Amino acid sequence: QVQLVESGGGLVQPGGSLRLSCAASGNIFSVYAMGWYRQAPGKERELVAVISSGGSTAYADSVKGRFTISRDNAKNTVYLQMNTLKPEDTAVYYCHSHARSRSDFNPKDYWGQGTQVTVSP
Repeated sequence: QVQLVESGGGLVQPGGSLRLSCAASGNIFSVYAMGWYRQAPGKERELVAVISSGGSTAYADSVKGRFTISRDNAKNTVYLQMNTLKPEDTAVYYCHSHARSRSDFNPKDYWGQGTQVTVSP
């Protein structure tokens, strides 16, 4: 199987920055798309940003120009640089990966445990 471990969340003031990291580990055969989702209290989980194995990216309109997703394929790690943070960015951020383990014939969706990001004065 594949495990995703996130780090980098925390409390930051409006206008500040945070960088999230997510490392995939385990019995990995290949990692395809990786991305970040978030879920605020009382709201559904939403896509924040996604990056393909080739480096193509897509962002939610609400974070375009402020967040940047990147990845290090050698380390099976995805990053989310979050700048100019707003209170409405407060949520639990989840790492997602579409990956194939060596014990599976087909790729599957994997999720991290989530990391809290709080933007408050």
